[in-house]
Amino acid sequence: MRHLVKGRKLSRTPAHRKATLNSLSVALIKEHRIVTTEAKAKELRPYVEPIITKAKEDNGHNRRQIFSKLQDKQAVSHLFDEVAQKAKDRPGGYTRVIKIGNRSGDGAKMAVIELVDYNDIKPENTQKKSRTRRAGRSKKSTSSGSGAQTENRTEAEKSEVSDSANKETSANSSSEEE
Repeated sequence: MRHLVKGRKLSRTPAHRKATLNSLSVALIKEHRIVTTEAKAKELRPYVEPIITKAKEDNGHNRRQIFSKLQDKQAVSHLFDEVAQKAKDRPGGYTRVIKIGNRSGDGAKMAVIELVDYNDIKPENTQKKSRTRRAGRSKKSTSSGSGAQTENRTEAEKSEVSDSANKETSANSSSEEE
């Protein structure tokens, strides 16, 4: 059992796991938004947020410590110059994980992890459509039976209805004559 065992192994050795989190965090800092599996995104969050917190105070010691984690000079300078300046007044929670469904190839759960301060694109409409219990009813026709229903029909439907009504009346009149 995994009682009190933190973190996901991600089916990797410790060195491979560390390298994976390094490269994911560098990509997140440079691109501000990446698409990856849900497990990697959730595991990346506790890895990268302390790095961003440390980058809020710009000094040589913090730069060396962050470089030892990221191993990328451009990512470190971008982190201190842009990302940390935007996150200066935020007390934590620098990243957001949005689930986007399953990958078509192997069905893996996918997610987008992004830096909150760089969110220029709002997430898609997350409101669920209200489902009706009666098929075919529109929300516009709410009262007075057939009068309201004929208003919602198109011209072709109205002509079909009038043709069928004419045929019925003509059939009824011919049967009454016999």
